[in-house]
Amino acid sequence: MARAWQADPTASFARRIGSSECKDGRTCLDIWELDNGDVAVIGEDLTVDYAKTLPVGVNMGEGERLVVIPGSLFRSARVGEPHA
Repeated sequence: MARAWQADPTASFARRIGSSECKDGRTCLDIWELDNGDVAVIGEDLTVDYAKTLPVGVNMGEGERLVVIPGSLFRSARVGEPHA
């Protein structure tokens, strides 16, 4: 079965829309808009932890991962104005 949407791995990072949550200078949770309008999220992969407890009707397809980010990072996302 074909997916309704497919990520484009050739899209480039265009602008930060989150307020990066850097802990040690190497691991920075973040939200970015790509040049094709899609959004990339850098977070902690908790697919295995949540896979068996997803709500009814919520599914992860092959190749999909469940990524968790801090709520403060999500709330900091600015759609109209990029972060530096």
